Amino acid sequence: MIKVNSTVKLNFPKINQLTQAQVAALEQTAEDLHEEVKQAQVFPRDTGVLQNESTFVDTSESSHGKVSIISSTPYVRRLYFHPEFHFKKDENPNAKGKWYEDWLPGGKNADVAVEAFKENYRRLTGL
Repeated sequence: MIKVNSTVKLNFPKINQLTQAQVAALEQTAEDLHEEVKQAQVFPRDTGVLQNESTFVDTSESSHGKVSIISSTPYVRRLYFHPEFHFKKDENPNAKGKWYEDWLPGGKNADVAVEAFKENYRRLTGL
């Protein structure tokens, strides 16, 4: 019978650094996604309030692995869930309802957030 002993030493400062990098990468990924959606010009736009001032990234729960892109206008739900509306295309030529659809699972840009997180995490950790 073979007898084996092993000792495991955990590097807690490094583990903490990697955990903090996860949070920072998550926050940066949400900012990147928000910027990409703006650059895709899919937000319905009249005065620009919805796209520029009223939509922001909420990082208040990022330490728990959750970030949100919030639109705080009272009319955003009506615009988002009614793609049949005829949106003006003067300012944003790709304006439409359900403007995040392309970045959700099954959408043409579904992998953008995952790839952005990987890149942000690698950059922050030096891996």
